[in-house]
Amino acid sequence: MNIETLVQKQKEYFNSGATLPVKFRIKNLIKLYKCIKKYENEITEALGKDLGKCSFDAFMCETGVVLMELNYMIRHTRSYAKKHLIYTPVGQVLGSGYKKSVPYGNVLIMSPWNYPFLLTMTPISDAIAAGNTIIVKPSAYSPATSEIIEKIITECFPEEYVAVVKGGREENKELLNQKFDMIFFTGSQAVGKEILHRAAESFTPVVLELGGKSPCVVDSTARIKVAARRIVFGKFLNCGQTCVVPDYVVCHSSVKEKLVEEILKQIKIQLGEDVFNNPEYPRIVNEKHFDRIMGLIDKDKVIYGGDSSREKLKIAPTVMDDVSWDDAVMQEEIFGPILPVLTFDDYEELYDIYAKLPKPLGFYIFSEDKKRINQTIERCQFGGGCVNDTIMQIAINSFGFGGVGESGMGSYHGRAGFNAFSHEKSIHTKVSWYDFPVRYAPHNKIFEAISHIYMR
Repeated sequence: MNIETLVQKQKEYFNSGATLPVKFRIKNLIKLYKCIKKYENEITEALGKDLGKCSFDAFMCETGVVLMELNYMIRHTRSYAKKHLIYTPVGQVLGSGYKKSVPYGNVLIMSPWNYPFLLTMTPISDAIAAGNTIIVKPSAYSPATSEIIEKIITECFPEEYVAVVKGGREENKELLNQKFDMIFFTGSQAVGKEILHRAAESFTPVVLELGGKSPCVVDSTARIKVAARRIVFGKFLNCGQTCVVPDYVVCHSSVKEKLVEEILKQIKIQLGEDVFNNPEYPRIVNEKHFDRIMGLIDKDKVIYGGDSSREKLKIAPTVMDDVSWDDAVMQEEIFGPILPVLTFDDYEELYDIYAKLPKPLGFYIFSEDKKRINQTIERCQFGGGCVNDTIMQIAINSFGFGGVGESGMGSYHGRAGFNAFSHEKSIHTKVSWYDFPVRYAPHNKIFEAISHIYMR
């Protein structure tokens, strides 16, 4: 079936009202949950083939999180889909009002390669809960995971309800030529701009989950050992190929030496000294990204790592010291296992710098100074983040996850995910057994009466 026909078929299915009953949505969420459990081993194998992920990473960062989101939606969809009464002012005393979330209709979900199962199945779960029909386009860079996604979706749903379109740029182009009711995209800023441009032509609402250079600020009061341990975990998770990874560290100059020392210790503890033979250390997705990342390494500033294996597509965890804001590694999102370390002395200067930089998806601060923490959170613009940790803000269903400015628009996960794929209608209902005459013309006599009252 060609893409245009598939889109039309899904629109007809949505217009039939089949996806609207809450029981239908929950039934299909449960079906998807069971199917993922059934193919859990195959999902793990696919993630290993595409990115070299071990079984623990596959569950912790992908399959387990998807199952958690599905379970959350199974429990909450009924409540989210209900009418919610709202306050009605005195002037509308003989009426009432409510809000009700309704699905957009036929939605397009375009997902990336770095967490190919998680970032495909989580928005699918939210879109099903909201009552939409869905076309999903997984990344061509993670073909094994795309295969198992297609297998699961095909087994669970008819194509007029949820369908997978595989392929590369031609398929992306053809999909964006169609008129969808909503588009959800996770990926690069460059592609996000193109999608936003195309969506604007047909006034199609979009959610864009992009990336950016997410900072990790370590101040003079931070607990350095804990900070180093959690920074290393977050930075080198999935070999740095994570949209909310701490892209770089900027620490107070008074703690730099101690922090760097602890970071190097933690790399050895968590990842070992021979990462090329460590089955738990993932690889770079392909040669194109391998070459791009290697091009960001300034060997004169490397104090740890810097080695690579093109054959295995692995780059050792690399720490660069004495980095400036003007260095090549600070001009783009790294999306790889390179950790630049910068320093600062004056907080006001740091806030000045962040006011001029693009707004990142994540922001991390390690500090024991509550006043400083609150000031930093208030004065720096970013999507979301952590205090004294990294990455973990994305693992909480009740948190909306999304960017701002250059790092995206809209959010999802949990209630935010249901809302992302819904339009909230506001409905006012008025009684018909009485009609206030005051609003109808002619108004002269009414105004005269009111004037007399106020002129006394």
